[in-house]
Amino acid sequence: MARISGVNLPPKKRIEIALTYIFGIGRSSSQKILRGLNLDFNKKVEELSNDEVRFIQEAINAGYKVEGDVRKIQMLAVKRLKDINAWRGQRHKKNLPVRGQTTRVNSRTVRGNVRKTVGSGRKAAPAPK
Repeated sequence: MARISGVNLPPKKRIEIALTYIFGIGRSSSQKILRGLNLDFNKKVEELSNDEVRFIQEAINAGYKVEGDVRKIQMLAVKRLKDINAWRGQRHKKNLPVRGQTTRVNSRTVRGNVRKTVGSGRKAAPAPK
């Protein structure tokens, strides 16, 4: 099992897809890394040699921020928005949708208004006579 940047890559996946399991590396970054190392995109992770895994790890360390670094950058960006009292920061504080989604009927669970079934919360129908 290959372990790159602290992430165990799934052995049965193609290396192009498996690299996207690392936070901060998407499909295009994965392709750039593999193209730079002249590796086959369709090779499975379990077929990689130790040298190839080492080369991939070195390429990622040299040119990309991954895992904890990216999470820290994201966290600081959100904290900055909260500190300057931007609209998006206020939405983050209230744990509401940030990007303009409507909240009247959607995002019930975010607002804490959980309904288990469609009809719950309605009055009971009068009993037939």
